[in-house]
Formats: sequence, structure tokens, C-alpha cells
Amino acid sequence: MIIADRLRALREERKFSQGDIEKRTGLLRCYVSRVENGHTVPAIETLEKMARALEVPLYQLFYEGEEPPEAPSLPKGKNPGEIAWGSSGKDARFLAKFRRLVGRMDEGDRKLLLHMAQKMANR
Repeated sequence: MIIADRLRALREERKFSQGDIEKRTGLLRCYVSRVENGHTVPAIETLEKMARALEVPLYQLFYEGEEPPEAPSLPKGKNPGEIAWGSSGKDARFLAKFRRLVGRMDEGDRKLLLHMAQKMANR
């Protein structure tokens, strides 16, 4: 089932109108309609808003079961902190600060920063 159909089914199951979703999320009704009809692919932040408005956990927009899906097993010999840089501790705080600051930059500055980082990585 694609996300558009799942959102519509959950909304109708709870007897909410698109106007109700508009009020609960702050998204325009016409945008909600475009998402439900498959004309627009929503960002994850938008899906989080819609899940809150529909009073369901986010995973239910992607998964139809009653229980959360089983998490995949991690590679043997590694704990979750060793899997990805920035997933915990000091690195996670640094990464969060970096994301916040880059998010406030305008598009031109972001492109310049990325270009410079690519040039430095190629050395």
C-alpha cells in the first residue's frame, strides 16, 4: 500500500475530514488532498505531523500490523554506538549542532560549504 492510500484509510477510519487534518497539522487542505491523491510526496516532518493528527505512531503510516515491526538485528560484535559516527555521545551533540547551523544557512552558502568539503576530501 502506498503512503497516500494509507493516509486516506487512516483518516477515514477515524472519521476525520481533510479539514480536520488541516486544523490539527496547520497544513492546507489542498495539500492534504494532493498527498492523499499521490500528487505530492510529503517530507518526513510532514508525515510526523499527519501521524500526530491521526493519533497514530509514525510507523503505522508504513506498516499495517498492530505491533511495531521487529527491528533488524545489528551486525555481530558491534554495539549500536559503533555502527555510525554521530549516533551517540560527544559526536552526536556535535552532529546535532552542525545540522542546526547548516539548516539556518541559505542555499548558496550551503552549496559553497559542500563544494569546499568535497575539495578538501579529495586531497
